[in-house]
Amino acid sequence: MNIILLLLLSIACAGVQAADHVIQITPEYIDNLGVKLGKPEPASQVPVLHAPAKVAIPPTHEHVVSTAQAGLITKLHAAVGDKVEKGQVLAEINSPDLLALQQQYLKAVNELELGRAVYNRDKKLLEEGVISGRRSQETRSQYNIYLNEAHEARQLLEIAGLSAAEIERLAKTQRLSSRLTVRAPMSGVVLERMAAAGQRIDNLAPLYRIADLSELWLEINIPQERLGDINIGDQVVIDNTDVTAPISLLGQSVNPQNQTVLARAVIKSMPAAVRAGQKVNTRIIQGSDKKAFKVPNSAVAQHEGHAYIFIRTDQGFMVKPVKVMGRQATDSIITGELTGAEAIAVTGAAALKANWLELGGDE
Repeated sequence: MNIILLLLLSIACAGVQAADHVIQITPEYIDNLGVKLGKPEPASQVPVLHAPAKVAIPPTHEHVVSTAQAGLITKLHAAVGDKVEKGQVLAEINSPDLLALQQQYLKAVNELELGRAVYNRDKKLLEEGVISGRRSQETRSQYNIYLNEAHEARQLLEIAGLSAAEIERLAKTQRLSSRLTVRAPMSGVVLERMAAAGQRIDNLAPLYRIADLSELWLEINIPQERLGDINIGDQVVIDNTDVTAPISLLGQSVNPQNQTVLARAVIKSMPAAVRAGQKVNTRIIQGSDKKAFKVPNSAVAQHEGHAYIFIRTDQGFMVKPVKVMGRQATDSIITGELTGAEAIAVTGAAALKANWLELGGDE
């Protein structure tokens, strides 16, 4: 057994010699170690932190659609997931209370017309000197009362949900209707339906929840000890997508449960890869003012808290110390005395490290 070990050691020593940061190794032995070569790629951005995040809807982009009048829902026109346009009819409600508001409005309109006629008549009589100025003022005051009542009655109809065209048609035809249409206050996507056809509802009862998804937020949990590494404007990349978003806010308080700080990044233009409410993994990346390179994680060897790569030379490999600035899924971003033209070991670095430490001693 001891003879076999001595033979293997002699074969290894025949193929490898190491001194300081140089490994002298024959091409045949390189193949035996499974070493493959590649070149470091220039990198302009450095991953700083991996962190979980949630895709959220900005509060100003979300709206709950409700009815201003009690009644019976006779028809719903939108389902969850539908895209709707501003002003589109979402629901129809049979509301007896709406009839009372219409009657009040028509009464106010009719009184206003009568008051206007009396006011115009007295105004002409005043100019002819037939009536006193006091009587004209009383007529004008009564006309203003009718005018205000008509405006108030119209506003109540608008609050109830009638459009300007529907109110004008009511004033023209004098025909009452208990049919109330509920319209979308904004363009967006239906996230939730809160009522059903045939259901009796009270005034202000919610019907739909609609959101404008043209902008979404990434709410990211940053460990408080890493907050100093993050800056507003840093780019956030969602893993396994091409979605990027700049950080627009860093929170001013720490979550006592997990000791993290909220960071917010803004996503524009409704990317198909993310959905509201989705939980995702993200990477925060920064621009680098240093000359940096991307290499496979397998190309970097760690020893006593330092990182090294192995550069191919005529005699074998040179051990080059580098600094790892960040890591991605399969790659590391490094800096050091590199030009980018070097041929480095992208696989087999562990075997080269073992030979370096065993035969050449550590640094």
